[in-house]
Amino acid sequence: MYYSDSKVVLGYLSNERRRFYVYVCNRVSRIRKSSSLHQWNYVTTDENPADQGTRGLLPEQLGDSLWLKGPDFLKVNTSNFQNETFSLVNPDQDSEVRPKIVTLKTVSVSTKPTLGTSRFSRFGSWLSLVRAITFIKKCIRKKAGKVDEISRRETEMLIIKEVQQQYYQKELCALRAGKPLPKDSTILTLSPYLDDGLLRVGGRIKLSDLPEGEKTPILIPGKSHVARLLVHHHHEKIYHQGRHLTEGAIRSEGLWISGGKRLVSSIIHHCVTCCKMRGKPLCQKMADLPKVRLTRSAPFTFVGVDVFGPWSVITRRTRGGSAHSKRWAVLFTCLYSRAVHIEVIEEMTSSSFINALRKFVAVRGAVSEFRSDRGTNFVGAAAELQMNVVNVEDHNLKTFLADKRTVWRFNPPHASHFGGTWERMIGIARRILEAMLMDTKHGKLTHEVLTTFMAEVMAIMNSRPLVPVSTDVEAPFVLSPQILLTQKTHEVPSEFQDLDVKDMYRSQ
Repeated sequence: MYYSDSKVVLGYLSNERRRFYVYVCNRVSRIRKSSSLHQWNYVTTDENPADQGTRGLLPEQLGDSLWLKGPDFLKVNTSNFQNETFSLVNPDQDSEVRPKIVTLKTVSVSTKPTLGTSRFSRFGSWLSLVRAITFIKKCIRKKAGKVDEISRRETEMLIIKEVQQQYYQKELCALRAGKPLPKDSTILTLSPYLDDGLLRVGGRIKLSDLPEGEKTPILIPGKSHVARLLVHHHHEKIYHQGRHLTEGAIRSEGLWISGGKRLVSSIIHHCVTCCKMRGKPLCQKMADLPKVRLTRSAPFTFVGVDVFGPWSVITRRTRGGSAHSKRWAVLFTCLYSRAVHIEVIEEMTSSSFINALRKFVAVRGAVSEFRSDRGTNFVGAAAELQMNVVNVEDHNLKTFLADKRTVWRFNPPHASHFGGTWERMIGIARRILEAMLMDTKHGKLTHEVLTTFMAEVMAIMNSRPLVPVSTDVEAPFVLSPQILLTQKTHEVPSEFQDLDVKDMYRSQ
């Protein structure tokens, strides 16, 4: 005999109606295999010795405990005891008991068996649907003892009949009974008629010699899944051309899809291949301008630096001709006023760049912050001049460099778009210099000529308008970086030969 003080467990073991989840089900089935239900009985917690074994007793309590003596009801003859019946305790609230699910089944009996269109939506292409229906028909005919071949056209007509039966049932019933179509029919204007069980679009050219599909095409419901499969099929058949060609391919096959223009446009719009072939490129939304571009400051307080070139120049004359060497140019761009400053260097080394940097600072004044890419000459120059490099990782060096007033910030690696401000200026400088070199009568370029050209390029770039030129006669003034740097315009003041001192002061 087995005794338990848990009525929940006894209810699980005696259950014959409700189902449990996997954990309880496996353990109940294992207990039922090794014991019978009539062996299980209920015992109260006070009379259960196992309860004292699990909870524990003090040594002085052990001698007079149920653990050694057992409960009193065991001393009575248990053969006269009747086995109790147990039921589940609150089965609707027990998380281990599966809830009852009530299902209702409706059986629709049709007088004439049909194929049905409920499974058509599982197919992704027209050819796969036709192949599946053809295979089913072959199996049915083989079971009936028929061995004749099934044509693809026959299967396609069967599928279209099933779709028409689903969407145009009222119209089909009316035409079969010889009655006019209902006034609320969506295909009333198409003048449909029945031809061998198929709905075809009517018209006034039935007596012509045109093929049957062209003068009376088969009607396909535009809201059906079969219509989408047909549009996809013919769209791929003409290699993803536009709506006009797709509609023509469908109509040439003798099909009329209701609302076809809208359906074809929708499918082409969502076609992945068409999007790849004719999709418009997207424009990336530009980020916010950096703070140095918006901070009011004197010219060349925040500067972007880059090097461009090279150009071949004549350095000295030789008996056989002349010796050539290369020259580069360093472009300094003011990030606030958009003015530029160009210095010519002889080598792409840190020492040459430092000389150009010193000349720039001597002419334009002290700089608070430099920005550049991670060119080796820039990194070497920043280290040589002991500038505060923001990207430096060494803490002691960063603390030492923090005492300097100039900061050098490097762009992230392989991120040339971070320097778009000065990269754009380099493109303008190259075009101006190329035009100058084309206009030069002789092709011999010396260091002095190149330096002169760079000065003229710098002047032209600094004279460019910063804002669109106004068409207002009241605002003929054009703002340029040159005006911000020199406070001068291109106009030359006229001579005051015929004016005395008083008139000169009065004109001012």
